Amino acid sequence: MAKIWRETGFVANDPWVIETEEVKAEGEQKPLLPLAEFIEKAEGSNDVGLGVLIKPADDVRKLEPYLYRIELVAVEFPAFSDGRAFSHASLLRDRLAYKNELRAVGDVLIDQVPLMLRCGIDSFAVTNTTALQRLEEGRLPGIDVHYQPTARPAEPGQGYSWRRRSVPA
Repeated sequence: MAKIWRETGFVANDPWVIETEEVKAEGEQKPLLPLAEFIEKAEGSNDVGLGVLIKPADDVRKLEPYLYRIELVAVEFPAFSDGRAFSHASLLRDRLAYKNELRAVGDVLIDQVPLMLRCGIDSFAVTNTTALQRLEEGRLPGIDVHYQPTARPAEPGQGYSWRRRSVPA
């Protein structure tokens, strides 16, 4: 079972459920729908506070007309070696100006969390035992110097126009 983590700590009673044929949101739970189902629901209603699951092969730009109605976008990391969700997160934050919650789901490893934070991801569905333990202990790895700007603010580095230092959240 995944635990939801934010920089403020673990979240209790998260209402979001990734819907499948076997699992459906019940009661107070809210569904995270696959992109095609989300678009179908959004086209057929005026609902707000929706959730959508973006898989690696999805075109995140299809969300643009509906962004004001979305409460949570979950980007899927199916494997350590598949980083397309980093691009999805950057597109959502930088080009599409998405401001609500952006969640990493799937293979969320502790070493990738600082990079995910830099891309604008602000919550994490964590199942990895090592990642859970390190996050519970408050042992988040850090990356002090970066070569490019991202969704998170950074201070200019000294001496090089391309070097930036992380700003604590």
